[in-house]
Amino acid sequence: MKTISLVLLSLGLLLTGTAADDKSNPHASGVPAAWAEKVTDIAELPVERYDWGTVQWLANRKLMPGSEQTMGLATILPGKQNAAHYHPNCEEILYVLSGEGLQHYDDRVMALKAGMTIRIPAKVKHSLANTGREPLRALVSFSSGDRKTVWLSSPGLK
Repeated sequence: MKTISLVLLSLGLLLTGTAADDKSNPHASGVPAAWAEKVTDIAELPVERYDWGTVQWLANRKLMPGSEQTMGLATILPGKQNAAHYHPNCEEILYVLSGEGLQHYDDRVMALKAGMTIRIPAKVKHSLANTGREPLRALVSFSSGDRKTVWLSSPGLK
């Protein structure tokens, strides 16, 4: 009888612990409030839509107060190019996750493909054209949590 009682007690404690774990699981209910300024969930973040593709910011000073960096995911549609621009207050590092394109960099052009990374210093005019048949996806990072952008033509917001 003692063995059965111990088994039932252990099972009850195990189930109680599992239920408590489910409540703190960030995938079940979003990011816990205590982590709200340190963790983002891509499923809960807005997507900026442009004629040429999308940008989804993952981290910056607006999402994470005090952040000294900005990070996002950019997608450029086949045959499209983002508008020429520069960042007066920070450098940009772009890592191509998939696809291929031409990175315009001041008066130079560099072919990029999946697996390549480019560093674009502050104030360098640049744009990226997708030359492939699939969307070009890139992870972009900036050395400021308050990234500034100066568009040299319309950014093509939708």
